[in-house]
Amino acid sequence: MRVGIVGSGSMGWAHARAWHTLGVELAVHSRNWEEATRLASLWDARVSPDLDSLLAEVDVVDVCLPTFLHRETAERAARAGCHVVCEKPLALAVEDAEAMFAACDAAGVRLFVAMVLRFFPQYRAARELVRAGQIGEPRVLRLKRVGSPPHGGTSWFGDEARSGGVILDLMLHDIDYALWTLGEAERVYARSTTAGAHQYAQAVLTHRSGASCLIEAGWAYPDGLFRTGIDLAGTSGLIEWSSDAAPPVQTFHPQKRGEQQAVALPAVSPGTDPFVLELGAVLAALKEDRPFEVTPGEALGALRTAFAIRESARTGRAVTLGVEA
Repeated sequence: MRVGIVGSGSMGWAHARAWHTLGVELAVHSRNWEEATRLASLWDARVSPDLDSLLAEVDVVDVCLPTFLHRETAERAARAGCHVVCEKPLALAVEDAEAMFAACDAAGVRLFVAMVLRFFPQYRAARELVRAGQIGEPRVLRLKRVGSPPHGGTSWFGDEARSGGVILDLMLHDIDYALWTLGEAERVYARSTTAGAHQYAQAVLTHRSGASCLIEAGWAYPDGLFRTGIDLAGTSGLIEWSSDAAPPVQTFHPQKRGEQQAVALPAVSPGTDPFVLELGAVLAALKEDRPFEVTPGEALGALRTAFAIRESARTGRAVTLGVEA
């Protein structure tokens, strides 16, 4: 399989490392020639001088560009007959995301949305415990994702018109995870604050299942600090994990005579690269012609929910989402 990465920023590097591990034939194109050359030398890739050259020599295009460039690049790749992997958020408007799926459908190629949080072992294991009924009916989910402003707040990330801001760019990870784990949301309420390069938001999702979710996201910590966490309470148990903790996710149940109070998940290697798992799933989906982990409907649903949360944060009012077809 021949893969071409477009973009040489942080996601381009993460994806290049993963593709290299998976043993594909790799090419890269970036407007930053020096950075593209460094990436290529480290991960055994060739550098394409322009996008058209890249499109002519690969089977899959991996879009690792700023969000405002996603639609144009994905549509050009589709017209060239290439399958498309696109980093989240897919687009800055639901209509643009729908147009990207339509362009790929019309060209007979596939569009894979890179929701990498689904491939983090701790998050995946927690959801599997829920699906196995280990904590009864899930009732309250709390998710945290807070780091420092990207690039110190001086890059395109800080421009909401180009990145979508902290809700669309960062919180989207956990929005997708909440919908994947608890089902569709019917109502959201959010508050946010911005101080210079620092952005912070909290959102409450009420799910159609009756469960609730609180998501905290921010570019608010000092440089170099990044923390994530998950707490999920059900009718008969609790799952929790923090990036500050040891690798195993732990499950707690009311203590019964003769039972352990805390049970760790089966061994999860802290060295497992979720980007390798994610892009390996893309390769398997293409080679075996099978569905990908993130369906188009799920990708669009997460995006719609993110926009509803952003609207709630803007207006200070709760937003009710329409029933998805």
